[in-house]
Amino acid sequence: MRGEGCYLWDEDGRRYLDGCGGAFVANIGHGVVEIGVAMAQQARQIAYVSGMTFTTEVVEELASELAALLPGDLDHLYFLSSGSEAVEAALKLARQYWVERGRPAKHEIISLAPGYHGNTLLALSASARPHYAAFFHEWIVDVHRVPAPLAYHCACRGADASCAVCSGAVLEQRILELGADNVAAFIAEPVGGSSTGAATPRADYFRNIRAICDRHEILFVADEVACGAGRTGTWSAVEQYGVTPDIMTMGKGISGGYAPLSAVAAPRRIVDVLARGSGALMHAQTFSHHAVTCAAGLATLRYIREHELVERAHAMGAILQRLASLADLPHVGEVRGRGMLAGVEFVMDRETRAPFPRRARVAERFTEAAQRAGLIVWPNYGHVNGIDGDLVMLAPAFVIEPAQIDELVTLFRIAYDDSVAGALAAS
Repeated sequence: MRGEGCYLWDEDGRRYLDGCGGAFVANIGHGVVEIGVAMAQQARQIAYVSGMTFTTEVVEELASELAALLPGDLDHLYFLSSGSEAVEAALKLARQYWVERGRPAKHEIISLAPGYHGNTLLALSASARPHYAAFFHEWIVDVHRVPAPLAYHCACRGADASCAVCSGAVLEQRILELGADNVAAFIAEPVGGSSTGAATPRADYFRNIRAICDRHEILFVADEVACGAGRTGTWSAVEQYGVTPDIMTMGKGISGGYAPLSAVAAPRRIVDVLARGSGALMHAQTFSHHAVTCAAGLATLRYIREHELVERAHAMGAILQRLASLADLPHVGEVRGRGMLAGVEFVMDRETRAPFPRRARVAERFTEAAQRAGLIVWPNYGHVNGIDGDLVMLAPAFVIEPAQIDELVTLFRIAYDDSVAGALAAS
């Protein structure tokens, strides 16, 4: 298999338009030689030393250049291998911070439902994905949830200023029920990933969340593994709301898929508490701060900057809105998203927004039909009630051309015609 730009070719030479970047990862496109060269050069110099013993120049450079892009006071970075690891470390950082502050009662976590934060056990615990957690229920910890601001399925459709869900006030209600002295952190994706199909809350939502967390001394963790690294048209998705989280997780696009790399960002005010106490985050991992993967991250970061790809993601995001034309299809309920991240939700009835029953497997049927047509999409189900609800995600590389967006829309329609009729029969 090989790839170039927005396209993939399989072993038989068949071409596919990569409409989702694999898993929202390939933001700079496939086949960028410069990234591989940078990794090889670093491997020749030094490939691996323990991050508990040494630092390396490339890790320091990546931390410095990445910190310069982050909002507010987020200026300390901890590098890992996957988004799940980053979420795991971020939540452990929040807990350790409160313990070392002398407030060990603060241990509860609140997250959104629907929501997804990873597959390691604490990250899975924070994820509202019943079909993921079903096999491991006895092993995951209790995490408290509040409804996600999914306007399409809210009675107010996001328009009622007093709506507790769409305004974020539901978080304060939950904090008061649990007792603020017991809550350590609230975690959320600033723009939804696959769990909500790129749902974007209204403009005041995260400003309200920030104020609630400040009022009750709770750490706000922004999970930008999927929506960060320029994907939504600014380097971080959360900056568009005018707020700064206490902790941020990153992954996927920060290395463009050329190496497994993720990161946790935190401010000095949090890091210094650990420095004055135990001296370190209790999260040592063998491949943290790996020199070669950080070389991939640094090369990707510089490639994005030199080619103005965040600005391009913003500009091309406006063209990606051509996906909105898909709303004329009878069972497309909503097309939503921001920048180069979009979700298309399928419904049985557009008037009532009723989902297809799960047995129809609409998301899976469509994904298979899309691949037959030469388009790769990312499916998800269960966002309506934990079981029902079908959508697909689109997250093409920032280098996609307008003509390729038109091709994407055309292939989407072909896949729809090939799949939804069968799903209706199955339902």
